[in-house]
Order: sequence, then structure tokens, then C-alpha cells
Amino acid sequence: MTQKPISGLEPPYYTAVFTSLRPDAPEGYAETAAELRERVGSVPGFLGYESARTPGGLGITVAYFRDLEALDAWRLDATHMAAKEHGRAHWYEAYSCHIGKVERSYGFERE
Repeated sequence: MTQKPISGLEPPYYTAVFTSLRPDAPEGYAETAAELRERVGSVPGFLGYESARTPGGLGITVAYFRDLEALDAWRLDATHMAAKEHGRAHWYEAYSCHIGKVERSYGFERE
């Protein structure tokens, strides 16, 4: 499935950029990821996400939030926190997370 870039978000808003290195299909990862996608969608102020992974296991997910309160609600979600702990112990070789405030945003889409 091809995912379109997120567009049309009115700044300011916040991003959480999660970059990770992990094997292609670790046990239990897909199920947990599906549950987390559903949970983050119910966080007030969550605006969407984009995600990509290379065949070598490098992945980048960018999640968009209206404000820091929404981002903190996700960061402190108990299921999300448990998944992060499990990921460090079992799935990821390495990861980084960068939080940023978007002050300008634009896009293009061919008709």
C-alpha cells in the first residue's frame, strides 16, 4: 500500500521523529504496532503519521501532534510505554527520537 504524504496541517504543530534499526519481522512487532496505531489515533490532538522502512531494517516514523500536551499524552500512554520497554529489550538494535516544533509547512501534489 502506498501512503501519501501528510499535508494541509496548519502550523504551529509538533513532530516526533522516531528512527530505528530492527530486524524486518521480529516476533510480536506487527501486532503491537497495529495496537499502537489504533491507540495513538484516539489521542486528542494527534494529527497523523508517516512511516517508511528500508530492506536493511532502518525505519523512520514521523508522528504529528497539535500541541505538546497531545504529544505528552502519547508519550505517557501506559501501552506505549510498555511497548517502548519491550522494544528496547527485544526488537531494536538502536533508535532515536527527536521532537520538533513546525513553524512552516508546505507541500505539492500532482493532479
